[in-house]
Amino acid sequence: MHLTTLLAFAAVSFIGIATPGPTVLLALTNGSRFGVRRALPGMIGAVLSDAVLITAVTIGLGALLAASEFWFSALKWVGAAYLAFLGIMMLRSKGGIDNALQASASQPKGTAFAIGLKSFMVAVTNPKGYLFFSAFLPQFIDPSAPQMQQYIILGAVFAALDFMIMFGYAVFGSQAVRVLKSEGAKWLERACGGALLALAGSLVLYRRAVN
Repeated sequence: MHLTTLLAFAAVSFIGIATPGPTVLLALTNGSRFGVRRALPGMIGAVLSDAVLITAVTIGLGALLAASEFWFSALKWVGAAYLAFLGIMMLRSKGGIDNALQASASQPKGTAFAIGLKSFMVAVTNPKGYLFFSAFLPQFIDPSAPQMQQYIILGAVFAALDFMIMFGYAVFGSQAVRVLKSEGAKWLERACGGALLALAGSLVLYRRAVN
């Protein structure tokens, strides 16, 4: 794979990932609530979902979702419902950042797993991800060369960028907490919750492009 192809892929991927979406909003929220180190499981969960999505695309799930109204709708509603649930939980947050930090310290193992699973589920139940990769990745694939190796390389680049951008969001969230203090952090979390609800609504209204 040519270096220019990788650079073009990285540039487009960076823009797509950096645009606020469910996983980066969760990274921002986790960073503000638990700090950067405790937000790492969420980043890992999102990266694992990248691997699942790209693998699914290579075996044709993206094409299936593009062709099947039933399966597309089923996955769309599951993803939208989960995003809405997370958004409502954030909007209902009543405790300040201190309470969240104390809760995370008292349950380090369970909380870390929950953070990772939450980010994984948000990404893996979003049908836009499958359709995005189905339409996006082939643009950078050379059909005359072994395709599996190319998918692995592109997937690794995308996952690395995804992790770095989520890390940046988590750092921003953790620093914002120091400025906003407890009350401000609560409103930051509620703002992220409102954004997740908006994303859930956009997912429900989303329609596949008709050729």
